[in-house]
Amino acid sequence: MALDGLVIHALTAELQKLTGGKIHKIHQPNEHDIILHIRSRGENLRLLLSANPTYPRVHLTTQSFVNPLEAPMFCMLLRKHCENGSILNIEQVDTERVLRLRVLHRDELGDQSTKTIVIELTGRHSNIILIDEATGTIVDGIQHVTPAISSYRIVMPGSRYVAPPDQQKANPLLASKEEILRTLTERQPVEDPLVRHLEVAVVNSFSGISPLIAREVVFRSQLLEQPDRDPVVAAAAVADEFAALLNKLRRNELDLNIVTAVSGKAAFSITALRHLQGDVIHYDSVSTCLEAFYGDKAERDSIKQRVADLIKLLQNERNKNYSKLQKLTETIEDAKDADRYRIMGELLTASLHLAAKGAKQIEVINYYDEEQTTVAIQLDPLLTPPENAQRYFKKYTKMKNSVAAVQQQIASTHEEIRYLESVLQQLGHAAMSDIEEIREELIEQGYVRRRGKAVKRKKKTDRPALTCFTSSEGVSIYVGKNNTQNDFLTNRIAAPGDTWLHTKDIPGSHVVIRGEYSPDTLLEAAMLASFYSQAKESSQVPVDYTLIRNVRKPNGAKPGFVIYEKQKTLFVTPDEQLIKTLKQVQK
Repeated sequence: MALDGLVIHALTAELQKLTGGKIHKIHQPNEHDIILHIRSRGENLRLLLSANPTYPRVHLTTQSFVNPLEAPMFCMLLRKHCENGSILNIEQVDTERVLRLRVLHRDELGDQSTKTIVIELTGRHSNIILIDEATGTIVDGIQHVTPAISSYRIVMPGSRYVAPPDQQKANPLLASKEEILRTLTERQPVEDPLVRHLEVAVVNSFSGISPLIAREVVFRSQLLEQPDRDPVVAAAAVADEFAALLNKLRRNELDLNIVTAVSGKAAFSITALRHLQGDVIHYDSVSTCLEAFYGDKAERDSIKQRVADLIKLLQNERNKNYSKLQKLTETIEDAKDADRYRIMGELLTASLHLAAKGAKQIEVINYYDEEQTTVAIQLDPLLTPPENAQRYFKKYTKMKNSVAAVQQQIASTHEEIRYLESVLQQLGHAAMSDIEEIREELIEQGYVRRRGKAVKRKKKTDRPALTCFTSSEGVSIYVGKNNTQNDFLTNRIAAPGDTWLHTKDIPGSHVVIRGEYSPDTLLEAAMLASFYSQAKESSQVPVDYTLIRNVRKPNGAKPGFVIYEKQKTLFVTPDEQLIKTLKQVQK
């Protein structure tokens, strides 16, 4: 990726349409992100400010976010100082990855004040800071920086705002071609090859330039084709290309694009990336480019962190059940020898006159063997011969009686493993809104302890949000993405004549087609069932389908478990691109 100063410069120009707009709502969906709902020039727009340490960014967004029931403290402060305020201006600090959004706000008494929201997009140190312009002090920051963390700058309420350390680099947008050339030729050559030296020189000499842009500039200078070129001539060629790029940026002549290599690695830029080979998609605005690039990366990263503890716990529980299953299977194998103990007891009973008290072993004729061979029977010397015989009969009875109980335990252990694997599969597809439903289910099932105070239990009338796809012929296809949704979809929403689908013997989602449909819709529904299953990466996945009237949930069964009959089976290969063409909404 390349969220550098040049991208921020182009974005700042794009966001000027927000100037004069009114901030009518502020939300904080998670610990890193702020959403400003802005009414400007007849449009309702949403501006995402993200201090995510992995994916820091600012851009207009059309993405939906799930907001917490109680707004975090920083969100409440922003609402107090900025909600219903007007945006005075949005500016970039030089060509650094820092934006300032100034807001004119009127408080409850009618007094006006100006606040500045500073967005620092500096990697893992990214922050969103609210500053009172009258005093120059910090109202608060989305991330606190205490003296124990940094002695240079403190981000705490009441502290004076100090900008990030100056990198002592020149502003490229204020430099002429001659100044660029002079800067590049003044830098002392290093042991690196000339190409590498000039790439590093561009990055280290000018602010806001990413290594990606530096490589592109050097590539355009054709230095790679003539690596032995005179250093001064080479620097002049690089300066020419760099100046040409900056001139286009000044005129706002952008080529916004994302390049995806065969390896899957992607990069975005405000200019064509000719040095990269791969699929290229062009965009008409910086915001749409950034949103397409980041997509749900930040959300998936947050989800991964949120579910890490659940995944580890479920994997441990599954491993315990596999170990238990192995021991139970061994018990069944041992029980197959139960008749041997009965025979030993009967042979010993028939030969009690031959056994002496205190003997450790006795050899008797095996009447059950056609050849009448002798067999050695081990004895406990502390027991009498009759007691030894009874000992063998008791062992036989115990092993025979245990078989039924062990078989029942094996069945329940298989069911436990199936349930754990189904929840692990659901966590792999979970959205932020699904995680709490899954966690609550695991609490009710006794796998997870409740954190903090117990929340009110959901009423039976409460319904989870279900994902509904629209097939190519306009038929609704519902997908349950966790057991709560699966149970609600199959047992309460679906009508008897609706069609139910599920991967055959593979953990996955319940899928329901509402009403009449064509073979194309059935194929698309089967594709969804295979995609939202443990077999997502497989081919020729078996998917069973039948009517809802043939599906039922046994009494006492775990969440999401059903049995069904009269099914037919389709074999499909998940196609993510086809699924993306289906319209998707939450209902």
